[in-house]
Amino acid sequence: MRTLPLPRQRLLNASLAAAFGTVITFWGMSASAQTAAQPDAANAGTGAALPSVTVNADTEENGHVNGYLARRSTAGSKTDIPIIETPQSLSVITADRFQAIGATRLRDALGYTPGVNIAPFGSDSRYDWIAVRGFDAYSPGFYEDGLPLRNANSFSVWKTENYGAERIEVLRGPASVLYGLSSPGGVVNVVSKLPTATPIRELQVQVGTNNHRQVAGDFSGALDADGKVLYRLTGVLRDAQLPAGKMADDRTYLAPSLTWRITNDTSLTLYAQVMRNRAGVYTRNRPWAGSLVPSAIGTFIPAKLFQGNPYFDHFNQDQELFGYNFEHRFNDTVTFRQSARAGRLKVDYRGLQAPNFTTVNPDNEFDPVNFQNLSRTLFGSRESVRAFAMDNQVQADVRSGDWKHKILVGVDYQHNNFETNSYSGGSAPDLNIANPYYFNGPFEIPDPYEVNATRLTQTGVYLQDQIKWRDTLQLTLGGRYDTAKSSVFSRLDGTSTTVSDHKFTGRAGLVYLAPNGWAPYLSYSESFQPTGVVDPVTKEPFKPESGRQYEVGLRYQPPGTKNSFSAAIFDLRRKNYISYDTEFQPKQTGEISVRGLELEATTQPTDRMNLTASYSYTPRAIVTSSARPEEIGKQANAVARNQLSAWGDYRFANGIKVGLGVRYTGPTRGNGGGSPIRVPGVTLLDAMVGYDFEHWSLALNVRNLTNKTYIANCDTPSQSCYYGDQRKVLATATYRW
Repeated sequence: MRTLPLPRQRLLNASLAAAFGTVITFWGMSASAQTAAQPDAANAGTGAALPSVTVNADTEENGHVNGYLARRSTAGSKTDIPIIETPQSLSVITADRFQAIGATRLRDALGYTPGVNIAPFGSDSRYDWIAVRGFDAYSPGFYEDGLPLRNANSFSVWKTENYGAERIEVLRGPASVLYGLSSPGGVVNVVSKLPTATPIRELQVQVGTNNHRQVAGDFSGALDADGKVLYRLTGVLRDAQLPAGKMADDRTYLAPSLTWRITNDTSLTLYAQVMRNRAGVYTRNRPWAGSLVPSAIGTFIPAKLFQGNPYFDHFNQDQELFGYNFEHRFNDTVTFRQSARAGRLKVDYRGLQAPNFTTVNPDNEFDPVNFQNLSRTLFGSRESVRAFAMDNQVQADVRSGDWKHKILVGVDYQHNNFETNSYSGGSAPDLNIANPYYFNGPFEIPDPYEVNATRLTQTGVYLQDQIKWRDTLQLTLGGRYDTAKSSVFSRLDGTSTTVSDHKFTGRAGLVYLAPNGWAPYLSYSESFQPTGVVDPVTKEPFKPESGRQYEVGLRYQPPGTKNSFSAAIFDLRRKNYISYDTEFQPKQTGEISVRGLELEATTQPTDRMNLTASYSYTPRAIVTSSARPEEIGKQANAVARNQLSAWGDYRFANGIKVGLGVRYTGPTRGNGGGSPIRVPGVTLLDAMVGYDFEHWSLALNVRNLTNKTYIANCDTPSQSCYYGDQRKVLATATYRW
């Protein structure tokens, strides 16, 4: 599996910050001029009687939010605080928001989030490839409910289900003080649906492109008269096909949970998630000669060509998660929390790869017969994962005069066992690009090149103090010490490699909370990630790679409104990563620097209208040190200089609703230091039209409205390019009672 090479970055012009300050001041003054409390005209017509979920203030940090604006979150501190007090960039995409844009996958839900690339490898049915601030977030893994969904750079990547999520949180920048080993770009955390005291009764039916048919249900409420025992049951059953090859894209998902409010101070939540995926394999990678640029004779490979084989390809994945959340408040000062989860995952993957054209006439490289067929090889992997993670926290809220302390002490632990059995090679009939024929076997499976057992453990101890003075200044200080151990045993040759690491990471941030809703902040944060690689010269393990970031930001939430604006300038650096010289020998000399500006706005100009907008400006993402001198000073990864998105929707009094979104990604140099190619920018449109009446909500969503054919990215080492998603139409009917 290819891992997204990590970027490098540089500081931004102060003039951009000043310009944005002027814009946001005018925008904020305009927004605050609106009346704070207006009658809910949206519910006045015949079309707006849908029941809604009521949100209590004490659960908003991780529960459902009505609308698009979340004001509280635990993602940036592991404590319940307003987002405006978090000294780091944090975006929360609520369920209402990603349902409105018709997002059925995690990456689709993040398409309007600043600093996020949702298609570093184009359209791919296997995973949600996501990069944050130029660095991959899918490896070492996403988070769910604050606990890691770890992977080991293999194909066993945990999947998440959007219908089972209350919100998706993106904490941008290093976050190892809170989460241990992690990407320097940031953390993506999915918050699951859990029991609510407010009754929820919902059934949903979807039909759409590629024979997409899905039924889903969500039910919650109290099991007893006192409301001490709460339940929730969420489920999805999908029968669909992939965009090519008439291959399946089926899913079964079931997520029961139970909360027992033992006393007013003690609660226990048990939950499970079971997911079964039966699918083919759909990727849209092509040789860049014939996709990004013409072949040597001026021809192109048809963009809609399916290069796999429906008789061979499949990607089947089964996963189960079982966990609990426990909380006990000893008094008004001290609270103890414990979260734990065990999981297992199995993947059976195989597919045909088409790396390049088949040379039929080596004597004449311009002979058209050399550009008619794609050579193909077999690839497959069977993998399994057993995982366990636990996080223990003690929080003390202390007050002394004008000073308030929110002290957090924690110990977390994770243990992961990975088994992989992978093969690559063999042969399959070439694929004619003009008249494809899909061979029905038999296929000769090659011997495995890797049969490994990998074990990863990590233990971390962390301390954080959020110090607030007179409710106007908040200083956050945090530190963490981690020990990590990874071992790899080869079942092919009996060799084993063990690497032990330890690392201290720190964090500091200062926020000024002005009474008029302004909150400027500055922060410093660090990350680390073990390399798992041994120096072939010294025979000693390389030290962990690290990340560090300086960030200056500004948030504005006009009092009495449902509006939020934010801006951040950051200087992010990834250090000590492994780069390989011309003889493919590992050297711990890699360094990448990324510097950029991010703007984000979530507004509700009227009770009937929602607007969101984001802009990312990344002028430089470069390699500053490498084992290959030719890479130094060159772009490290597919980081666009400019990225812009906006979504707006409006609901009329009669229940009709409409929405329109635009997503722009500027040109890049693709993946790989010193890439000679240029990937063009692209502008995509999304749209929604719907109707709410009585207990019903109907919606028709279209992603990539104009069905634009575009290349999302290219990769220099493999000389491959990746086409983006085609148009997707989805009709949804939801009934609540």
